[in-house]
Amino acid sequence: MSNPKMPDLNALMKQAQKLQGDVAKIQEELAKMTCEGAAGGGLVTATVNGQFEVVRVKIDKSVVDPNDIGMLEDLVTAAVNAAATKIRETSKEKMSSVMGGMGGMPGMPGLF
Repeated sequence: MSNPKMPDLNALMKQAQKLQGDVAKIQEELAKMTCEGAAGGGLVTATVNGQFEVVRVKIDKSVVDPNDIGMLEDLVTAAVNAAATKIRETSKEKMSSVMGGMGGMPGMPGLF
């Protein structure tokens, strides 16, 4: 006997399995993705992958001043942070597209 007030557990399980597969696919895509951030008008750029690892830093020689290492350090930090922000935003967008409205479901707060 089925109770119309009770959710169909088989349908919920199938939905959960599909969601799990979709999330795994997005996580694979994100791991392969890279984003670039820049600072100093593009004189310093950093590339970060989907696992938040810095994979490349480019520094224009015009910002290399042995008397002002602090400025160069600040530019590198800003470029890495900009790239990490792009990765974070892209990850959130992609996960939101898969999760849909599930972030606000009871018992599942803050999924992403």
